[in-house]
Amino acid sequence: MRNDTALPGVPAAPPVAPAPPAPRRGAERAVPGPAPDRAGDPAGTGEELAGLDALQTERTRKTSLGEVLRTKVAPPLVALVAGLLLWQLLVALLGTRPDVVPGPLDVARQFGALVGDGTVLGALGTSLWRGISGFLVAAAVATPLGLLIAQWRGLRNAVGPIISGLQVLPSIAWVPAAIIWFGLSDATVYFVVLMGAIPSIINGMLAGVDQIPPQLRRAGHVLGARGWTMASKVVLPAALPGYLAGLKQGWAFSWRSLMGAELIAIGGSIGFGLGSLLEQGRTVSNMAVVMVAVLSILVVGILVELLFFNPVERRLLRGRGLLGHRS
Repeated sequence: MRNDTALPGVPAAPPVAPAPPAPRRGAERAVPGPAPDRAGDPAGTGEELAGLDALQTERTRKTSLGEVLRTKVAPPLVALVAGLLLWQLLVALLGTRPDVVPGPLDVARQFGALVGDGTVLGALGTSLWRGISGFLVAAAVATPLGLLIAQWRGLRNAVGPIISGLQVLPSIAWVPAAIIWFGLSDATVYFVVLMGAIPSIINGMLAGVDQIPPQLRRAGHVLGARGWTMASKVVLPAALPGYLAGLKQGWAFSWRSLMGAELIAIGGSIGFGLGSLLEQGRTVSNMAVVMVAVLSILVVGILVELLFFNPVERRLLRGRGLLGHRS
């Protein structure tokens, strides 16, 4: 029993502070440090939101010219040089006639001769003009058609299988009919190009529309978008990745269709293109001329892909955060 009465002449003992409660077993020990400032963020969500922003922000770095040359330019150039060397080695070992199996040097000499007399440049200019103009017309026709078909379920059920069938049908099959209808004129070539490109662009548009989240359409309805406004302001921007894929395939089909038409429809008022040069090489049994035409067609296709479609696709995907960490 404690006696709180102080004796005369004896100072009172200081009060004893109560001992702190023992920490519970398993409880974490507090780490000393500055207390967070909650005055401006009572909910404590500032740091969490900053972390989410950091996760969603794409960290990109600018690729140097040396890295581009090393990773993008050097590998295909090395493969090209190796292929040419192997080709020349096989021709030298087999000892074939240059007009039957020419080597790279024979093709290069033939190319120089055709460039000198203007044959290759004239044929290249004619085919490029036909291919680009025909593709642009096909895109102008197929884009509104694709949007219209995508908006009307009944119309899509009716004509969708027909469009897919037209895409599978080799466009060169239209050449005889086009000659009968339009004769040996440029209209024959353009008709074949359109029949090859339009179905591919429409199917690309439909594939892009099928990938649109339904929330975007509902948001458009809430904001009052109807009919053509819905198609042009909501559906088309949301379907751009699939639509761009359809444009790429449409260009490939139009370029192949053009070569097929130029290869078959020769004479009359039809201009002289790369397909005509290819047929001319076959007629004179000069394989070097044939290879010049084939390589010219191949180079045009590669350059259009690298210089136009690839940059547009990368910019579109980067703008939507779909490019990842690739440069």
